[in-house]
Amino acid sequence: MTATQLKPPIFLIGNYRSGTTIAQKLIGLHPDIVTWYEPKTLWLYADPARRHDEFGETDATERVARYIRGRFLEYQSRHGDRQIMENTPANVLRVPFVHEIFPDAIFLYITRNPFSYISSMELKWQRAKSFKGLIRLLKITPVTQIHYYVKDIIKQVVTKRLLGRKYTSIYGPRYNGIDRDLKENEKLTVIARQWARGNRKAREDLARLGNGRVLSFRYEDLIQDPELVLRRVYEHCGLNCTDDIARQAKEMIDPGRQQKWLRLERKDLTAIIPEVRDEMEFYRYEIPSLLQ
Repeated sequence: MTATQLKPPIFLIGNYRSGTTIAQKLIGLHPDIVTWYEPKTLWLYADPARRHDEFGETDATERVARYIRGRFLEYQSRHGDRQIMENTPANVLRVPFVHEIFPDAIFLYITRNPFSYISSMELKWQRAKSFKGLIRLLKITPVTQIHYYVKDIIKQVVTKRLLGRKYTSIYGPRYNGIDRDLKENEKLTVIARQWARGNRKAREDLARLGNGRVLSFRYEDLIQDPELVLRRVYEHCGLNCTDDIARQAKEMIDPGRQQKWLRLERKDLTAIIPEVRDEMEFYRYEIPSLLQ
């Protein structure tokens, strides 16, 4: 089946390790939706050599917009002309870029408690990219741009698998200045800044889109009452959340993952509070009593 017109995509904006994957799967339960999981290099098409993930309106040139929209239309066509629901966590740093290319898009925004995020991210920093992940990355990368990613891939493999270092060279959202911070700060400090800077930039940029354009929700609320939150999400996207979809969603939720951050040292968590405090207050997250 060939699509003749690109349907307004649904973009789930949310930091790494913030529940974007489960939220995407829940929305993907709808038969009219096809999900697209993290086509990372597609979003870097404008400048694959850039050392950070921050892209703005000026990066969305006619050539870039035509290419990215074309890839979306291609994906839509290959999946029964269903509406695309896309999730790439690094897009917390490039909302204006995404919106410039897709001005009619639907936006969702998910956040997660920073301590849960930091704990999960710290573990991710310890793992080299899997072979499956490498293949998925390269499959969507234009042949003419593959060489931009080979150096980083080799560096990650050498760092973890050959040198046996605790952490890989880089993981997660590359805010502008992260390379310098990695040289001057502890890893948890950098991870905390990934949460704070990514979330702050996303919410400020999304707010500029105007009232009614974005539905924001917290991962913790989704876990606590999946039906209530999911029905709000579906309504915002113009979808019908049937009782059967709500039932399936409840079965997919795992509520037992909220306290894993307790594995980290108290002194290390206390040290990064100044990095996340302001954003925590905005999202109504409280500093745990044991860290006060």
